[in-house]
Amino acid sequence: MAESVAVICEQLIKAVNVMMDAESSQRYRLEALKFCEEFKEQCPFCVPCGLQLADKSQSPVVRHFGLQILEHVIKFRWNTMPQQEKVQLKNCAMGLLSNGTHFILEEESHIKDALSRIIVEMIKREWPQQWPDMLKELEDLSKLGESQTELVMLILLRLAEDVITFQTLPSQRRKDIQHTLTQNMDSILSFLLTILQLNVDEYRRLVSHHVALARAHSRVGVATLNTLAGYIDWVALVHITNEQCRLMEILCLLLSETELQLEAAECLLIAVSRKGKLEDRKPLMVLFNDVAMHYILSAAQSAEGSGLVERHYTFLKRLCQVLCALATQLCALVGSHVEVEVPGNLNKFMEAFLAFTTHPSQFLRSSTQLTWGTLFRHEVLSKHPVIVEVTSKYMRATMTNLVKTGFPSKSDSPSCEYSLVDFDNDEDFNTFFNSFRAQQGEVVRIACKIIPLEAFQMAGEWLQYQVKSPIDVGPTMSKTAEGLCSILSPSVVQWDAMTFFMESIVGQLLKTLEKEVIPVDQGIELLQAMLSYETRDPLILSCVLTNVSSLFPFVTYRPHFLPQVLHKVRPLCPAPAPRTRAVKNVRRHACSSIIKMCRDYPQFILPCFDMLYCHVKKLFSNELLLTQMEKCALMEALVLISNQFKDYEKQKAFLEELMAPVVVRWLSEEMGQTLLNPVSFLAFVGADQVMNDSNIEDQTGINRSRISFCVYTILGVVKRARWPADVEEAKAGGFLVGYTPSGNPIYRNPCAPQVLALLPNLLALIRTHNSLFLPEHMARLSETFARAYDVMDVEKNVVLGLPQPVLEIYDSPVYKTSLERMQGFFCTLYDNCFHILGHAGPSLNQDFYTIEGLAEQLVSSVLINLDHVPDHRLRAMLHILSLVVSCPQEYYDSLLCPLLGHLFAYMLQVSKAQFTWEEEVCGEKQVTQEMLEEELLRLDIYMTFLTISFNCLCWKDTSNCQRTASQVCWTLLKQIVGGNLLPEAVTWFYTSVLKGLQVHGQHEGCSAALTLLAFLIYEALRPRYSELRVVMTHIPNIQLEALDQFDQRLLNPATQKAGEKKRKEQFKKLIAGTVGKPLGQQFRKEVHIRNLPSLFKKVKPEVNRDILETSESPALVSLFSPLQDDI
Repeated sequence: MAESVAVICEQLIKAVNVMMDAESSQRYRLEALKFCEEFKEQCPFCVPCGLQLADKSQSPVVRHFGLQILEHVIKFRWNTMPQQEKVQLKNCAMGLLSNGTHFILEEESHIKDALSRIIVEMIKREWPQQWPDMLKELEDLSKLGESQTELVMLILLRLAEDVITFQTLPSQRRKDIQHTLTQNMDSILSFLLTILQLNVDEYRRLVSHHVALARAHSRVGVATLNTLAGYIDWVALVHITNEQCRLMEILCLLLSETELQLEAAECLLIAVSRKGKLEDRKPLMVLFNDVAMHYILSAAQSAEGSGLVERHYTFLKRLCQVLCALATQLCALVGSHVEVEVPGNLNKFMEAFLAFTTHPSQFLRSSTQLTWGTLFRHEVLSKHPVIVEVTSKYMRATMTNLVKTGFPSKSDSPSCEYSLVDFDNDEDFNTFFNSFRAQQGEVVRIACKIIPLEAFQMAGEWLQYQVKSPIDVGPTMSKTAEGLCSILSPSVVQWDAMTFFMESIVGQLLKTLEKEVIPVDQGIELLQAMLSYETRDPLILSCVLTNVSSLFPFVTYRPHFLPQVLHKVRPLCPAPAPRTRAVKNVRRHACSSIIKMCRDYPQFILPCFDMLYCHVKKLFSNELLLTQMEKCALMEALVLISNQFKDYEKQKAFLEELMAPVVVRWLSEEMGQTLLNPVSFLAFVGADQVMNDSNIEDQTGINRSRISFCVYTILGVVKRARWPADVEEAKAGGFLVGYTPSGNPIYRNPCAPQVLALLPNLLALIRTHNSLFLPEHMARLSETFARAYDVMDVEKNVVLGLPQPVLEIYDSPVYKTSLERMQGFFCTLYDNCFHILGHAGPSLNQDFYTIEGLAEQLVSSVLINLDHVPDHRLRAMLHILSLVVSCPQEYYDSLLCPLLGHLFAYMLQVSKAQFTWEEEVCGEKQVTQEMLEEELLRLDIYMTFLTISFNCLCWKDTSNCQRTASQVCWTLLKQIVGGNLLPEAVTWFYTSVLKGLQVHGQHEGCSAALTLLAFLIYEALRPRYSELRVVMTHIPNIQLEALDQFDQRLLNPATQKAGEKKRKEQFKKLIAGTVGKPLGQQFRKEVHIRNLPSLFKKVKPEVNRDILETSESPALVSLFSPLQDDI
């Protein structure tokens, strides 16, 4: 045998070297791999060969393979091995722990890991029943040296991970091991702390004169702390806090040890983050005492003083998390029933916490924001003098933190150095900073409730400072205009930060203070500073507009400033050249500002209506001054103000005058012919022409802008025109025309006559647009516009998550090519058409729903040629949802049923075409499919919707499956389970759920939703449909006896004693065979761990017999005897 083992070992060593040699060919590598795998599966000499290969005289690669062989034997042969061989293998493995490794600093980490796995695999199979002295043996082993102690730590850590964290054991074994660990936790933690203390002491003693030995003890200390981290997360809190929080004390002391501080901080973080009863968490407040706080602060200062070293920086992150967790515990305990006092040194803690908020690292700053919010919200702490004082400091720090600096590609800020560690590129940093700024805005609004006047004063001082400061373009000036700022210019980032701060402060200030104490004079002063500030830089001008909008509420106290404000926010005409995206944004910003003011303060702006209307007319006189969107924005503002007329006839007359140019153009003969004919439409917009002549481009561009203007105007009017909210005012103004049978008022919209007159051509446009995707019309597109219907590159980048470089977003032309302009035109036009239909329902109300033949008109336009419309264009149809939701019940049959019937039928057709189920799990027959199409999928809207829902359970879309299974399927199906469903239909519904489990069962959320759905269907329909049992019998590995028992209880409710939870568990076991496995586990060899006799069986309490059944009370029984008539 010894010779055979030697020969095999020699062959294995050669094979391993071939596999790991970079020079080996693929053929030889595969042959070597095949030889090694066959050896592990078939050779009877695995144990002696594995032990010989694992000898420390071999190379690390060979040793690791030898240990893998031993692990394979334990995993897959342990159940068939004789007891004597098990004992022998266990003794040999312990021998490897004792003297089978090199010195701790020389041994390879993967060897240690493999060796610890072997021991843990044996523990999982034999402890505690067959190996009661395991912990004692490990303790004795740790006395042999540093290498053995580290291995013991790795074993204990991996055991906790497998049993508690990953739970890779059968339920019974896991419970046995976990219970035994819990019983011995006092001794385990005591052992770990003793090992830690001993090695830390030795490290401190040897570090000055014997560096190698000191490093060995340091390595053991690190391993011990890592093991502690694996236990602190789940042991009872009493183990962490006993002995006056000795564990916490040790961890705090270790924060000063450079080699151990990171691991100590991670342990401390896990301990402080523990949840549980408040009473159990109260001892954690010991960390607020002076000694603990001193060590935490000293460690932070020491790590910061060493410069940017990655390990020290990681330690700072952990320490920051510790402080955040401490603050969270403080907020939970103070003011609760456990009566915890506010710590006396809270000021020290807050100063330390504030230091992280002012640290150069943007990541560290952001890590503190949620905790600041929690502190400022706290009912007790937010009123404490220390918190009130630090709130002011936080606000000052935020004024710095809001400035966007620290890009990894730059070196203009101390933050840049840290950003190089935290972020891959500038786009990554930009995404992070936008989220960080939003967090700060939320916290600033909360803090403003504590010091509203002081916060507003800070914001005002910052604004005044920016107004007086000269504009600093910096090195990254705009590429398209000399002298203008880019988005990264120093002045822009300062203005941008100040604007955001002001916006956050003012909004909260007005909500927090009573009207009498609102600082109106200061607000008006700041507003005047903005109104008088002049700049031609679009980026800074955008900030000015935001500040004017933020400060506008103060104008309501000083109405005479209103004309100045309106003059400031009117769109800038003509636009500053060149026409960059920043210029476009500032013009849009001006439009949004005026719409917002007219929306929020229409009654206040009403006196200026005539002035504003005259100005708009003047701007409209030159067609090229404004873009179509800007024109419509001004019209929307006028419509919003006109709602305050509260006079139907007056508002109707105004809207007729406002829309007159649009009505004339939209209803013209030329436009009518263009909108009705796809060929004419393509020629009108220039999509069939090769663009090499700017004159042609100019003319067709004007044509497109005119169509866009008409559609924009219809959308703006139908979206903004409304009747008075008060019923009495509506009645007095002539808006109320009657009441529904249920007593709800029926209103008329003053824009209805104009919009309804324009509706036929709008539907014609939608019909024509859908027809553009027919092959014959696609062929008419010129070479220039062959991709006019494709998804725009900007949208593709958004979908793919490809961010545009920060500078290019604001410093690039709006559209670069004729193709992009055409793509934008088609996309926006189609989207706006459906927006109009969506708003028409709630806006026009009865005037819209009573249109004769509305359903036929919508179906013949909106739903025509959908087979050819690209999927990305169909997204626009979602906008008609509000039309459906707003539909009065009396029009369900005449409008919704035809409309949704066609829509759902199309959706089903598309879903079946795109998500074909290729593998038939339950032997579904063709006749069943034909029956389903005949009986379920045609004409009947409800059943069509139901079928779509069950179909999509099998789509390879996890989130869609979970939502549908949990929210839609049973909600629809339970409405008809009491009816006479065809057996084939019932079978199809049920198998669809099981197919979903096969596709998505490995995902926990989907598995839970689908299992519950299958359970509900089976319980509801199994008593009437025996076909479901046939389906169940096709499930792999199902136990028919268990199925019979489940069915018997289900079919005979009188005998059913099991509760719902138990029934669900039984059912889950029945259908377990349908649950699919992830690809990575489908060909994995199963590991079987046998259960051992349980040591911790629960003793059932003896059930007391009923008093009426006891023989001690015959008299009581006789009292209720029917023979006692004389009582």
